[in-house]
Amino acid sequence: MLRPPAKFCRHCGTAVQMRLPDDGDTRERAVCPACGTVHYDNPLNVVGTVPAWGAEGDRVLLCKRNIEPRWGKWTLPAGFMELGETTAEGALRETDEEAGAQIELGELFTLMNVPRVGQVHLFYRARLLSERFNPGHETIEARLFREDEIPWDEIAFRTVRETLQCYFADRRQGRFGFHTIDIV
Repeated sequence: MLRPPAKFCRHCGTAVQMRLPDDGDTRERAVCPACGTVHYDNPLNVVGTVPAWGAEGDRVLLCKRNIEPRWGKWTLPAGFMELGETTAEGALRETDEEAGAQIELGELFTLMNVPRVGQVHLFYRARLLSERFNPGHETIEARLFREDEIPWDEIAFRTVRETLQCYFADRRQGRFGFHTIDIV
């Protein structure tokens, strides 16, 4: 499931070799034999929000996916972080792009390591400022759900399920914490 390593050097176009770099690194890397560039493969960051509505925060916004993978399944507004933005800026952008939702960003809520696919997922709590949504092209529908209304069997990703479960468990306890989860 991990991305394959680079085949050609991004700097000079020469075919790379998988070997230990000469700098004392302990992992095999894609190394260019011509210019010496070491090509590192690092995890991708997925950033998003748990947008909640009302003083009670008893309803959360979910988006029905209009793209693969998992077309037609429900997710929190989230996506890949872009270069040049912070995790918070990325979470705000993704919430706007996918749901067209106006939010006030809260604190970081969950951090999930998904090493099998080389990703780290970060979700922020957020307060919705309006019940009006204007979903983008990646979303079929955006709507609010109470915990007992969530289509749990139709949730797109385990990271979203885990985040929602943490959110509602914390809400029942009357206090929100920070959750780190390894999905192996």
